[in-house]
Amino acid sequence: MTLSIHQANHQTTQQALANWHKIAANGSKADELATIIHQDAVFHSPVVHTPQRGQAIVVAYLSAAGKTLGNDSFHYDREVVGEGTVVLEFSTEMEGIAVNGIDMITFDDQGMITDFKVMVRPLKAINKVWEMMGRQLEKQQSAAK
Repeated sequence: MTLSIHQANHQTTQQALANWHKIAANGSKADELATIIHQDAVFHSPVVHTPQRGQAIVVAYLSAAGKTLGNDSFHYDREVVGEGTVVLEFSTEMEGIAVNGIDMITFDDQGMITDFKVMVRPLKAINKVWEMMGRQLEKQQSAAK
């Protein structure tokens, strides 16, 4: 049976999404994240105004997010899946603040993440994400030294 390009791309996206869910559910560990993040990936933070470029920095941000956002209350509410792109709406609570956001993820033809954009609402939640992510990234930098 021969698959059309559309079907193959959809299957690649579905498999890449399944890989993301597996790693995210496992706590977004840096070594596991590195296996699905493209060398030239770009991360768009809801609080940093410049895109963060390169596998190492994308892994650092996603790993920190896994430790701050990925608590027991975190869950994906909705998924919109296209060819090579997914939008995942999430909800969580951080120190009593309700957080609602989306992850917009783009995959290449091999299922590697090439672009990851996070949007968060409301403003109180953005401030809490900024505070807690900052602490987590500082911990990671200290541990790397």
